[in-house]
Amino acid sequence: MPDEPPARTQPTARPATRAVHAGRPPHETDQPLNVPITMASTYVAGGEFEYGRYANPTWTAFEEALGSLEGGRCLAFASGLAAVATVLDLVGQGQTVVAPRHAYTGSVMQLGDLEARGRLSARLVDVTDTDTVVAACADAALVWLESPTNPALEVADIEVIARAAREAGAYVVVDNTFATPLLQRPLELGADVVVHSATKYIAGHSDLLMGAVITADDELYGVLKGRRDLTGAVPGAFEAWLALRGLRTLPLRVERAQANAQELVGRLRGAPHVAEVRYPGFGAIVGLVLDSGLAADLFQHKTLLWVYATSLGGVESTLERRRRWKSEPATIPEGLVRLSVGIEDVEDLWADLQQALASLDQ
Repeated sequence: MPDEPPARTQPTARPATRAVHAGRPPHETDQPLNVPITMASTYVAGGEFEYGRYANPTWTAFEEALGSLEGGRCLAFASGLAAVATVLDLVGQGQTVVAPRHAYTGSVMQLGDLEARGRLSARLVDVTDTDTVVAACADAALVWLESPTNPALEVADIEVIARAAREAGAYVVVDNTFATPLLQRPLELGADVVVHSATKYIAGHSDLLMGAVITADDELYGVLKGRRDLTGAVPGAFEAWLALRGLRTLPLRVERAQANAQELVGRLRGAPHVAEVRYPGFGAIVGLVLDSGLAADLFQHKTLLWVYATSLGGVESTLERRRRWKSEPATIPEGLVRLSVGIEDVEDLWADLQQALASLDQ
């Protein structure tokens, strides 16, 4: 008799293995190794798909893989902000959301827009002040966390805050875009929902827009899927296929980018024009605070290898002065340049930063 096909990867497999194997077709003769791109809006009725706004086999493969890494069930969205908007829909009319004063601009702007229209009340807090955050949770319907925060790189005590929030009856949501599930698993720390801009590290190649929501609560999953079905905030099949392809190398990319970031942090401390280096100790995002806003503006135009761009999490290194955006809060230093460290050779990255800093004296 022929050998039986090998068993699928078990849920107990380590993250690097799951990133490669989760969401694959079954190990059967003549099955492709990769899930094909299913370009379909309509399916023969009576099955699980029915219509293109409800499901797609290519999304399903991506959702299986990312859900496996985060420890829950995943829903793919058209963008990170589409995912954010869907989660904020959990909040009832006039209820309170606790959120970081420093967070992804799009998330804060959505909260501001909803508050201005009388939809909810937003209470912005310093997530590093755990006691204050816990106190703010008392009458909240939802507690939104980023850790590390964007772009201040502050770290929240997710476990303590989540416990207090859930005791108060609030949902706990963590935007895990910066850390990725390889460095932090918020569902294991007590969060109800994890959100990703899959555009960033998950896909990793600066070539698509996608978002994701993950929860281990089946009832909550059903509510969120129902909202996605109703609003149609779904990704394209090609984007989902690209995101899954990128996810396969997430462990390698995170390992290399984090090693580069840690090396650069040590070298940047004490470098000319550098007033402060912000780094939470993990991940590949670094906050470089230069001695003035003018210096930061000049610096972001002087690099040759580092790309002046507003996104992050790709294989290429990018940088941006955050206060160039009017929506960035005044508590972010004028001279803060956010570095998204890529996977290039660290010596080349360092040489480029050195020459850009040196050019500020000319």
